[in-house]
Amino acid sequence: MDTLASLALATEPPTEDLLKRKPYGRTSPLISKMMFRNIAGHAVYQLTILFGLIFAGDKLFEIQSDRYAPIDAPAGRHFTIVFNTFVMMTLFNELNARKIHGERNIFKGLFSNPIFYCIWIVTFALQVVIVQFGGEWFSTAPLEWHLWLACLGFGVGTLLWGQIVNSIPIGLVPDSLAVGSGEVDENADPLDLDDDDLPGEKRSGKILWIRGLTRLQTQLRVVRAFHLVNEDKSDRVSLASIHRSSIRPTNGSKVVANRNGSSSNAAAVADVINEDEAYPPACVLISKKENLSNDL
Repeated sequence: MDTLASLALATEPPTEDLLKRKPYGRTSPLISKMMFRNIAGHAVYQLTILFGLIFAGDKLFEIQSDRYAPIDAPAGRHFTIVFNTFVMMTLFNELNARKIHGERNIFKGLFSNPIFYCIWIVTFALQVVIVQFGGEWFSTAPLEWHLWLACLGFGVGTLLWGQIVNSIPIGLVPDSLAVGSGEVDENADPLDLDDDDLPGEKRSGKILWIRGLTRLQTQLRVVRAFHLVNEDKSDRVSLASIHRSSIRPTNGSKVVANRNGSSSNAAAVADVINEDEAYPPACVLISKKENLSNDL
């Protein structure tokens, strides 16, 4: 049941009201005063109802008591009422848990999350089956309709009690009841592992943090190396395209073709070098070789 309730509440979609709420700081307590107020307030209601049913439920509903029944005795209606009431209060308290910042309308946006109300309905149906047909398997006894109404009444009372709890001012809760708050040392070096006086948990936490940081730096170096390889390849491709375009004869280059002697070859090379000074040195050498091969 707790797993289903956690799943139902965890799937609540975010609302615009979250943007209006201030964020929690690093020194905020894990259990705030509002959280303590809600926990203590609902605990008082549920414990009062359960203890009242255990010690006075048999007289209230005029049924046989199960307090002194032997262990191997069949399940009775007394403790079945206690079990059923506890589940009903928990189910209806899930509706209160949808709004934890003092909101009054706990039904706002209820049908915007199908997972929540489907799980709630399925849980309620399973509880009915367990109580009415569980028998020896779940140590329950079938309940009459008026006993079911009483259990449902105690469950609905959780919603009304939630409104009363929300009416309690937060200022009435002592600051000492807020658990988990503390100050942050701004001058502390998280990379300093030479603190021999630190407890084992804090020291191991720092070591794990350093390992994670080192792994992240290694991954960044790998990514940077891949970027360098890709840039080197692109530079090579662009340089090769420049070479291919530069070795083509242009309008400014005049190649003197004379196949009758080596003196004409030297003159042709000199004409290319003097008249096409825009070529880079590597391209000039390539042009020399091609012109000499054409002349020969």
